[in-house]
Amino acid sequence: MNLYTHQDSNIWKTWILMALFFVIVIILGWFLSIFYGNTSILVVAVLLAIFMNVFSYWFSDKIVLALHKAKPATRQESFDLWNAAENLSITAGLPMPRLYVVDDAVPNAFATGRDKKHAVVAVTTGLLRILDKNELEGVVAHELSHIGNRDMLLSTVVVVMVSRPWS
Repeated sequence: MNLYTHQDSNIWKTWILMALFFVIVIILGWFLSIFYGNTSILVVAVLLAIFMNVFSYWFSDKIVLALHKAKPATRQESFDLWNAAENLSITAGLPMPRLYVVDDAVPNAFATGRDKKHAVVAVTTGLLRILDKNELEGVVAHELSHIGNRDMLLSTVVVVMVSRPWS
């Protein structure tokens, strides 16, 4: 198994997840429309399933960033993060991801986005506070591996589909 096999596998997993979600919502809508004797429930379920799939694919990164109240990182404010991401992106042959910082004392980092061109790496202030340059590079390299393997889309779509929009 190589890098391209992992990428293809993760792309397929994402599409299967989205199709499964689509089918489950439609089946639920169908049962509810039969139970209540109202076919408009099925129409709403179909429209909701289509909307959620399209929305979670195209806007999943923005949703996750909004849920975490992430702020864009600048080179001046997050110099070590910016340099690590820039250098490692060049080395990995990936486009530079957009960088975000989440104001949270818990050390954490995540990658999100639908593809390499729309990728985001977010880190918490707690992580930036406790790591030195080498450790930060390790964390950024790990997140870039998620971007390279295309498994970030699968994770992000799962988060968007199971999250409650009102939370």
